[in-house]
Amino acid sequence: MAIAKLKQDINSALNNDNLTGALGRFGEAYLPAREKAYEGKDFAAIREQIKEIKSYAADHMEELAEQFAKQAEKNGAKVFRAKTAAEAKEYIAKVVKEHNAKTVIKSKSMASEEIHLNDYLLKNTGVDEVAETDLGEWIIQLCGQRPSHMVMPAIHMTRDEVAEIFSKETNQNLDPDIAKLVKVARENLRQKFLRAGIGISGANIAVAETGTIVMCTNEGNGRLTTTVPPVHIILVGMEKLVPKFKDVGPILEALPRSATGQKITSYVTMISGPTPAIDLDGNIIEQKELHIVLMDNGRTAMRDDPMFKQALQCIRCASCLNVCPVFQKVGGHVYGHVYTGGIGTILTAFLNSFEKAGELQNLCLRCERCKTYCPGKIDLPALIAELRRRTVEKNGLPMGQKLILEKVLTNRKLFHSLLRTASVAQKPFVKGNVIRHLPLFFSGLTEGRSLPAIAAKPLRDKVGHYVPKSKPKAKVGYYAGCLGDFVYPEQGEAAYKVLGKMGMEIVFPLEQTCCGIPATQMGAPEVAVKLAKQNIEAFEKEGLDYIVSLCPTCVEVLKHHYVDYLKNDPAWKERAEKFAAKVVDFPTFVAKHGKNLKFKKLFTKATYHDSCHMKRTLNVWKEPRELLNKAGVKLVEMKGCDECCGFGGSYSIKMPEISKAILDKKLVNAEAAGADVLALDCPGCKMQIAGGLDAKGSKLPVKHTVELLAEALDD
Repeated sequence: MAIAKLKQDINSALNNDNLTGALGRFGEAYLPAREKAYEGKDFAAIREQIKEIKSYAADHMEELAEQFAKQAEKNGAKVFRAKTAAEAKEYIAKVVKEHNAKTVIKSKSMASEEIHLNDYLLKNTGVDEVAETDLGEWIIQLCGQRPSHMVMPAIHMTRDEVAEIFSKETNQNLDPDIAKLVKVARENLRQKFLRAGIGISGANIAVAETGTIVMCTNEGNGRLTTTVPPVHIILVGMEKLVPKFKDVGPILEALPRSATGQKITSYVTMISGPTPAIDLDGNIIEQKELHIVLMDNGRTAMRDDPMFKQALQCIRCASCLNVCPVFQKVGGHVYGHVYTGGIGTILTAFLNSFEKAGELQNLCLRCERCKTYCPGKIDLPALIAELRRRTVEKNGLPMGQKLILEKVLTNRKLFHSLLRTASVAQKPFVKGNVIRHLPLFFSGLTEGRSLPAIAAKPLRDKVGHYVPKSKPKAKVGYYAGCLGDFVYPEQGEAAYKVLGKMGMEIVFPLEQTCCGIPATQMGAPEVAVKLAKQNIEAFEKEGLDYIVSLCPTCVEVLKHHYVDYLKNDPAWKERAEKFAAKVVDFPTFVAKHGKNLKFKKLFTKATYHDSCHMKRTLNVWKEPRELLNKAGVKLVEMKGCDECCGFGGSYSIKMPEISKAILDKKLVNAEAAGADVLALDCPGCKMQIAGGLDAKGSKLPVKHTVELLAEALDD
């Protein structure tokens, strides 16, 4: 998939009101339903159990596959081990031809979608029909589409669209009444069950200990598919294996709750061997055939990759799609393959095509939301970043990005000189403190939002070494970050004011530079390593007790990424760890060390936006609210306060259409709160949200928490 095609698909999705409406309604309903379903449950404990179970299963995949096959055959099933998609399709086709089946029915199976089984059977077996019987799958089969979601394949469609599809299929004029449409589906599908010679299903879990297949469904079609036809074929990927029957419990606890917000699915079916067919008097009239195709198709390659092995902890709940702000705007078809969303990008790389996945990784905003909600405890953002790195390693960076990263970003003096030059060059386009229009090929940067002007005088020229009159309580190094230094120096000045009132000695190391996150996001970690070493050297010579920053993304990088970057470098490992141990975000530092701060009451009403990296990576969200309350600010929580604003650093430049669509939702919620000011703790989020508000003519001011605290200080 070329970038041009991806962009075309994105624009098509964003301009589809039915699609965005359907996804938006689901997104609004999902989290409250999920929260209610998990009431009384310890999600953290459940996901830790699932991680242990699935991680063990991945490490012992071959052993468990052999055990499962042996036990399932003992139970009366025929088990075929398929190394590839081709082998799986050939075996299933052989069974279909041996039984001269003319109608094949299927219950929902993503594994069958993965290998494009339906088309293969129609072309190679002589069957007249391969019919999907899951309602969502049947809908998309009728209109010739692919699933847009792993659990709810037709989630992107409205009832009006479904009524139109069913009307064409049945030659009726059907109203968009859900109950009536379901009745139509039931009447049409029932005849297919009765005449089918083969039933094909997927599976949610395969238990090695007992040879049991576990299948979770919300429709009766699953049990009809597995019981009515004389032959039942189960296609199951090796990642569904678990060691013990007791391991089914934690997965069943999480799967429906995370997938659809249900405590349990309508039907949990467990199959241990073929089921005998009986007549109305209960007499056995024939023994059904059960075939189980245990498929690899790239799964052992994923297991053998130290980084990507954790993706096998996925239980296919699709919660990563359900909470993804990008998916909620563009849907699944933009991803261009069977598996969609964040986990779909990784699965596509191993089960289909690395090249295709290399394009799809551009869709990830790195808001970290999927990681928070994943019951398999998969660090999807890290996996996508690694996929990005490997893509760049294989294909190289575009020349422009390569020049900026390797020649400019790593040369602090050149980088800062260019920023100073830009502050002068921008003057024809600056009105007040913002840029609303840019010429030529830069015009896209100001579409849907204004940009803040680069400051005439950066923070490094305004502050330096501050020593309090009394004995300092601690020596603090101030890390500004690029935006804090050259775009929002007023935030740094406010931080100096607050830290000074706390009795801190403050140092601004002039050799500090970019934290390196742009390089990481572009897939060039070697550049980030160079920047890490420059920053560590700049700060460690000052003899600091703490290193404080107003940017949560910078804090995440300094505190966590640097240690990871340098863990295998003996000369730098310990230095990185000592450096990281001193790094702390501003709200946490003030909440802990500024208890004696005195504030006058601001008597203002504020709503608060949680930065993604502040809340989800640093787990900081209570502290800024407590500080604002202490400063006399009345908080009015906006709807979706912790939903992403769509900035994502370079993402807003690479994917401006999606970035703007996500931003628009945030702006509506912010203004609806009816506050006097919007407070936040991330310079990047301020750039995005303030720019969006300005572009739409809103008068709602946006301020960093530190600015409000500085205003409220009792002088």
